[in-house]
Amino acid sequence: MASTIQVRVDDDLKIRSDALFKDLGTDTTSAIRMFLTQALAVNGFPFEIKRANANPYRALTEQEVLDKLERSREHAAQGMYKNATEVSHDLRTKYGL
Repeated sequence: MASTIQVRVDDDLKIRSDALFKDLGTDTTSAIRMFLTQALAVNGFPFEIKRANANPYRALTEQEVLDKLERSREHAAQGMYKNATEVSHDLRTKYGL
């Protein structure tokens, strides 16, 4: 037996979501089903939940970029780095790829 879930969303959100999922080769109903399936598989939200002000993708200032580059150079000089094989292995382990 199948159950029905009804959700009210803003018209714009529905239109944009429908277009996105169509472009990805699926529909919104299937995407919601995938979300629920993944939530059960990982026993929680299938993505990371963060506060809005904790955006890791915000634009960096030029000085922040230069500071990060300098720290990277210092770490590399101290042997504190991972090669691509290690990073790939870590990602595959963490995300079950």
